[in-house]
This record gives sequence, structure tokens and C-alpha cells, in this order.
Amino acid sequence: MTDKTLEQLTALSAHLAARREAILAAWREAADADPAQTTVSFLTRAQFNDHIPPLLDAFERKLRARPGGARAAAADEAKTQEDVKHGLQRWQQGYRLGELMHEWGHLHLCLAREVHAFVAAHPEIERDTLAAAHDELIGLISEGINESAGQYARMEQAEAASRVRDLQQALAKAAEIERRRVELIHQAVHDLRSNVQSVGSAADVLGETNVAESERVEMAKLIHQGVESVSAMLGDLMALARLEAGQEKRDIALFDAAKVLTELCTRNQPVAAERNLFLRTDGPALLNVEGDAGKICRLVQNLLVNALKYTVVGGVTVTWGEENENWWVIVKDTGPGLMAGPSAPIAAGLQEATDSARESDEKAAVESGEGPTVLPLPPGGSVVAPRHPHQQAGEGIGLSIVKRLCEVLDASLELASSADTGTTFRVVFPRRYRVIRNAPAS
Repeated sequence: MTDKTLEQLTALSAHLAARREAILAAWREAADADPAQTTVSFLTRAQFNDHIPPLLDAFERKLRARPGGARAAAADEAKTQEDVKHGLQRWQQGYRLGELMHEWGHLHLCLAREVHAFVAAHPEIERDTLAAAHDELIGLISEGINESAGQYARMEQAEAASRVRDLQQALAKAAEIERRRVELIHQAVHDLRSNVQSVGSAADVLGETNVAESERVEMAKLIHQGVESVSAMLGDLMALARLEAGQEKRDIALFDAAKVLTELCTRNQPVAAERNLFLRTDGPALLNVEGDAGKICRLVQNLLVNALKYTVVGGVTVTWGEENENWWVIVKDTGPGLMAGPSAPIAAGLQEATDSARESDEKAAVESGEGPTVLPLPPGGSVVAPRHPHQQAGEGIGLSIVKRLCEVLDASLELASSADTGTTFRVVFPRRYRVIRNAPAS
């Protein structure tokens, strides 16, 4: 690269830096006008810009650096880090992969237009300079797509891995139930065949008159436990399969979110009382919003049931409220921390994504003078504790269902969890949708 080319690229870098806000505004406008991007309109400016400003900083540094030098390598490394964070945060915000691809394309066009505008205003720019600028721009977008989409795909793979572990644990539990059932059969009825394996044969044992009542009760309990566990797992897997296949549509209508959440918590009060836990609610008495009340109820119910299931001492608090053009619901428990459970891969990803969102949100808050909007870090930070005995298989599947419902509803999902303070989920929904109609889940 000649000194003149480097000088002209440095001038282009300065131009792009001066036009930063205009570039970001044009990018947002293009994304808002894209019918394939339904999530973007519910994000604040800071949430939408995400880690892109630091990415553009690195791109501008790369234009000012000689190829192959230490400064160019440092700029490349910085770009890669921001690309990964961008993919992670978009996954957490409820983006679908197609939306992520579209917005990279819009960013490419916005930057290309600025490059051409600069060249048009400076006829002395050489062809080699323009070619070098386009090479760097193509590299920026190509690497951005690869890294951010790759991170998005890794999070989906982590979800799948957690489901495999859940199924393995469920099978192991069923095997243990089967072992105990056979043991009881041998103890109670010596003339039954030693290889009895079906629930039907266990039911026959219950009909025998010479079976002790205590053993009969335990046998019935084991059968019920096995059937209930398998049925719940199959139901969750079916619901998740429908969501992942895009068969769930959102049905948008006006409703009172406060009423729906209050009634949901009232229905779950007996569950909390049975476990000697509190279940508290806090929020405005009236909160009229647009949304799919049924799916929102399913989503919060899933979080609430898991919170009650894995909390041993204390209880669960459900709060709701509104902020700007969005409304939110928080489910907070005093349990052992979700990170300790079998859903660790997706939970770890959500916690990392929330931390990444908090990082960009705090930077934007300093620049704008506004307060941060992302769920705060728990006191003492995030701590991974040993798995608690109450935590069972299925937690990962349940959290995947919540995540998929968030994608259907264009909602973001935040997580803060530690062994000391328990787990807090925050779901942020749009108060208004562009058009009140059935919208596809993918």
C-alpha cells in the first residue's frame, strides 16, 4: 500500500467517524422499513445499536493501519469480539436468524453509500484507494455475518445439548423406577416372572390380594410417578417442536396484562402454599397492552412453575410495569440459582447475553445521561453453585420453550442468577405492534 493510498483511507476513516450518527440512523431506518425485521421496532436506540459502534471504531482503525501490521491485527481482533457479542445479544433480544442476516445487509448498504458519497466529493481519490476500501468493507460485513451468526448458532446448539441431557436424565430416572418396581414385585409376589417390565404387569400386581398394603401404595406411587414424568416430558417436547417448526402464530389483541398476571399468580398460590413458599405480586392494577395473552400466560407460567419447583426456602415474586414503548414482567425467586441446574448451557448463554447487553446499555447511558434499562447484576456477581437435589430434568426444555415464545412475541429475555440471591428473569414485551394481525413465528 502506498503512502498516498493510506493517506486517502485515513481521510475516509475520519469521514465515517464524523458521519457515525447519520450512518446508524440510516441503518435503523432501513431495518424499520424491512418487513422481515419485526423485532427491531421495539428496541431502544441503544439496544438496536448494540455493539456496532465499537465495531465501527475498529473498522475505522483498520482503514488507518497498514495491512499486516500490529495495529491492523488489533483492529481485526476487536472486530471479532464485537461481532460475537452482537450475535449473542440479538439471540437474547428475540431475533430470528433471518432478521440478523437482514440487518447486516442493511449496514453494508449504508456504509457503502457513505464510501461512494465520500469518493464523489473527492475526485482525487484513486482507484486503488476505492478498491482497498471496498475490500475492507466486504471483509467487515462477511466476518460480521460469520461471527455473529456463528454465535447465534452456538446458542441454539447449546439449547439442543441441554435437551439431550434432560432426556438422558429422564431415561435414567425411568430406569431407576423400573428397577425399584421389579424389586417390589419380587418381594411381594414370588410366583411372578422375574423379567416383568411393563406398567400393565405392575397394575396386575396391585390386584393381588397377598400384596402388603404399604407395598401396594408404593407400587402405585411409582407407576403414577413414571407415567406423569414421561407425559410431562413428551408434552414439553411436543410444544417445543411446534414452536421450532414455526407452527405457533401470535394472535395480537388488546388485553389487560395486570389482570392476566394477577389471575395466573392466584391459580398458583396453592402450589406455593403446599411447599411453604410465598408467592407475591406487585405492579399497577391496570396495564392495557397489545399482545397474545395466551402465549404470554404460557411463558410466565413456565417461569413461575420452575421458580416454585426449585425454590426451597423463601418464595417467588412476580412484578410488572411499563417503560417507554415497552412493558415488562419479572419473575424472581430465592432459590439456589438456575445456573446450578441441568439447563446450564442455555442459562449460561442468557446470563452472558444479559451481561453483554448491560455493557452496551451502560455505555449508552453514560453518553445520553439516561438511566440503564437492562436487568442489574446480582450483588456479588454471578456465582455457579452445585446442582441442588430439587433440580430435575426438564428445566432446560422449559427454558427453551420460554425462549421460543419470546421469539414469537418479539420479546427480549434477560437473566440474572446466583447461589446467594436466587434467579431473576425479566421479559420485555412491546406495548404496541405495528399491525394487529396474526404474525408468523419465524
